[in-house]
Amino acid sequence: MSAGIAVYDRLTGSFTEQHNAHTPFRAASVVKVLIALDHLWNRGPAYSLPADDRARLDSMLRASNDDAARHYWSLNGGSSIIDRMSSRLGLVDTAGPPAGYPLHWGYTALSAADTVQTYRWILERAPATLRDIVMGNLRASTRCGTDGFDQRFGIPASFERPWAVKQGWSGFGPKSDCTNTTATTTASAAPSVTATPATGTKTAGRMADVDLSRPALHTTGTLGADDRSIVAVFTLHPQDTSFGAAYTATDRLVRSLNVPGATPRAGAWFGTWGAQVQVRAGASTTTTPLTKLPAGVEVLVGCQKQGQQVTVPPYTNDWWAYLPLYDGYVTNIYMSSPDNKLPGVPLC
Repeated sequence: MSAGIAVYDRLTGSFTEQHNAHTPFRAASVVKVLIALDHLWNRGPAYSLPADDRARLDSMLRASNDDAARHYWSLNGGSSIIDRMSSRLGLVDTAGPPAGYPLHWGYTALSAADTVQTYRWILERAPATLRDIVMGNLRASTRCGTDGFDQRFGIPASFERPWAVKQGWSGFGPKSDCTNTTATTTASAAPSVTATPATGTKTAGRMADVDLSRPALHTTGTLGADDRSIVAVFTLHPQDTSFGAAYTATDRLVRSLNVPGATPRAGAWFGTWGAQVQVRAGASTTTTPLTKLPAGVEVLVGCQKQGQQVTVPPYTNDWWAYLPLYDGYVTNIYMSSPDNKLPGVPLC
């Protein structure tokens, strides 16, 4: 895995982590923050987005709706969105998609440093109404994207709330198995914003170096009271890496970071095996299915208890693990541990 990392502490005004912070990565869905800001930019103080447009914007930010991103990309001029937002926010590593890919908004080049700059602008310089629209949606990020991929990796998997996140993923094949996506929408006003000049020196020719093929998994957002820390982690993984394996590697990286004001999640992490493993409301296959785990993902276990005996030849087990990130249970059969009962995990 290769990564670009930046963690900024707004309380001290300093970075606690930087690694390849100015290296551009293909942004995938993280660029939707810039697309949303551009769409809201010149709305008058009394302007409210039409209900259908507000619903579309909310879905793009909360559930990472690709159809919404395509709509705004076409409506607002494609790469000119990136040019405008780079100038307005002072982004120095950001560039539109390369020649030959004008419709591929996810191929926008974006660095961890520029992502921190974007969140700082939203939190510290944007009008309050605009800030509330964007951050309110990122705080309401759904478990599942509209394409069926699980969005709760990286920041939300590693730390307790409060957090606000915009995730990105690309190169993992067809729609995944995450279920029960919700995207509640409400309409509210979007204010006008005064443009600010670019700062720093634009990095020339860096777009040519952006990898467009390796699987990408990015986690960005804010953590802690008053959005104390801004975190941007961009990762690329070897070809043919599964979503579950990339999810696990990214989680481990994020858990290792120094993030002031953030509270790490308590529990024990275990690998899993199997595909389309159901998370259920209780310790029984008769209880409501909540969602499905990404195949081979590492999960956080809070406690365990005995429940329905389940047989998946050649295994039989009546112990179930409670997964706090999903608020549900998985039979211990699918946990990568040699015994039916997980070692070091308390009883529920």
